[in-house]
Amino acid sequence: MSSTIDIKYTADLARLELSAEQAEKLQSELARVVDYIAELAEVDVSGVEPTAHAAQLTNAWREDEAKSSFPREAMLANAPGIIHGELIQVPRVLPSEEE
Repeated sequence: MSSTIDIKYTADLARLELSAEQAEKLQSELARVVDYIAELAEVDVSGVEPTAHAAQLTNAWREDEAKSSFPREAMLANAPGIIHGELIQVPRVLPSEEE
C-alpha cells in the first residue's frame, strides 16, 4: 500500500521552500511513515490494557525541607562577569543608543 501526500500543500502550510529533489525525498519518506502506521493498525491489540507510558512510573515524593544553598561565590564563579558583586554581566545583544 503506497500513500500519496501532497508535499507542496504540506510545505506551504509549514511555510517551507523545498527544491524538487527535497520534495521527492520527503514524499517517499512520509509515504513510508504513513504505510508503517497503517501496518501497525492491523496488529491485534485486544486484551492489551491501555497505558500512558511503557514503564511503570510512580511519584517519588519527599518532604519539603529547607536546606542551605550553595555559596554565592560558587554560584557566580562561572558567570562571564559580575557587577557590584551581585548582578551577572552578559554580553550586549542589541546596540546601544550611544553607538
